[in-house]
Formats: sequence, C-alpha cells, structure tokens
Amino acid sequence: MHKLIYFVKKIYVPLIFLALEAVAIVLYATSSPYSQARMLSISHRLTGWSSGIFTELGSYLSLRKENLALTERIAELESHLNNYRVSYPESIETNVNLSPNLYIAGKVVSNTLNRTQNYLVINKGLDDNVRLGMSVLSADGYAVGYITNCSQSYSIATSILSTSLKISARLSQDRSMGIVYWDGKDVNSIVMSDVSKYASFEVGDSVEALDFSEYFPSGTILGTVDSKAMNDDQTMYVCRLRLAADMSRLDNVILVDNRDVEQVQLLKKEPVSEFSTADYAADENDAN
Repeated sequence: MHKLIYFVKKIYVPLIFLALEAVAIVLYATSSPYSQARMLSISHRLTGWSSGIFTELGSYLSLRKENLALTERIAELESHLNNYRVSYPESIETNVNLSPNLYIAGKVVSNTLNRTQNYLVINKGLDDNVRLGMSVLSADGYAVGYITNCSQSYSIATSILSTSLKISARLSQDRSMGIVYWDGKDVNSIVMSDVSKYASFEVGDSVEALDFSEYFPSGTILGTVDSKAMNDDQTMYVCRLRLAADMSRLDNVILVDNRDVEQVQLLKKEPVSEFSTADYAADENDAN
C-alpha cells in the first residue's frame, strides 16, 4: 500500500494534467454543433488510421503462412505439369528432362552457414514421402542442396555451401561444361572450374546443372558468372559465380525427387571394362 501511495505521489502531476485535458476535450466537444462535428471527424480519422495499422500488421504476420501455401501450390502445379509432359511429350516443346519427378513443399527449420560442411533441417520426412537423394530448391527454383538423412517428420539436407559437394554443370548460353563447388570462403558465391578456354561467355551468364547431375534436376540454375580468369596453366577458365539462391534468407523450399538419380549413381559406380588391342584384333578376325 505504501508503494502504491509513493508511486501516485510521483506521477500525480501528469495524472492531473491528463484528467484536465480530458475534461477540456469533453467541454470543447459538447460546446457547439461545429465542435461536435469536428471532434467526430477527428475520431473517424483516428479510427481509420488505427484500423489500417492493425490490418497492415495482421497482413505482415500472415505473410509466412501465405508464402508456405504458395510454395505448396507451386510444388503441386510442378508435379501436375511434369506428369503431363511425361504423358504427352509431343504436345509440349521442351528441353527439360521428362523424367517423372515428385515435388514436395517444405519449410527450413535450421540452416548453418559458418561451417565447411553446412546443412539444412527441413520439416518434412518419411511420412511426407521424402527420401534420400531428393534435391532441395529454393521457392524460386534455384539449387540449395540435397537430402542426406530422414526421420519420420524431419530431414537433413547437405547445403550447396559444402566443400565436399561437386556438381556437374554447364554454361546456359555457351553449353560448355565444368565442375561447380564451394571453396569455403563467401556464402554468396561458388566456383566453377575446368571450363574450356575456347568457351565464349560473359559476366552475368547463368550456370545450370547438367542432365547427369546427381544432385539437381537438369536445368536447375546454380548461379551467374561474377568473374572469370584462366588457371595457372592457361588451359582452362576458373569462374567465380554469384549464388542464385540467397542461402542466408531461406524459408520455404521445394524438394524434388528425381527418379533417374539412382540410375546415374549406379552407372558411375560401374567398373570400366578393360578392352585390350588383342581383344580388338580377335574381334576383327571373327568378323572376317
């Protein structure tokens, strides 16, 4: 009780001021029809302003939910479109790989950027038909990573910002091939090496995943050329790429199940058969 009395004593001057202000406003508002109309107009404007603020705030707070819904819708439409392309390839002219893919919308729960082997945690798992090897793309369709571990409700993806990840890629315009990887330096850029010195390309050209990439569907954009230089032997170009996906602001992602990736991985594990000159001569004699 003593604390309350002490608190009132400290603020009684502002309280008296506010009370007198309220009395003055009431007296002014009821003094004449003009003042009543003016106060009513001011109150309407204040009400409209406050309603607008709360509406904008509610819209902002619901953006995350709306973005997730849009990402899920994009994934659904991509699945329908890809199935249509597979069923009726003659009706659509496209250079995109026509293998049937499954698209699943997900949300990034955790995302590391300060390691040499970075990863993402996504809120989709085995119960959502996620499986190992699925590609992870941003909501814009840019390369982000691929699934390396799954639980029933969550999955872990190796980020494109991992020094161990090597991606087969090509220049979208020139079609020259190379290897894309992260050198562990800048989270906004990656490196493309082994590009032919005869390749014709400029800064700003895009780089995409190849048909036989193990990690991303054919044509997935990895980044754009930021700079280029010849290697020490002057035999190949080494390019610095501006990463297409903003890895520091990932929220919603799309998981893509490339059904051909297992065949690609199997072919890469096949041993190269030894075929000697004697075998070739023997085959020639048999043919004759």
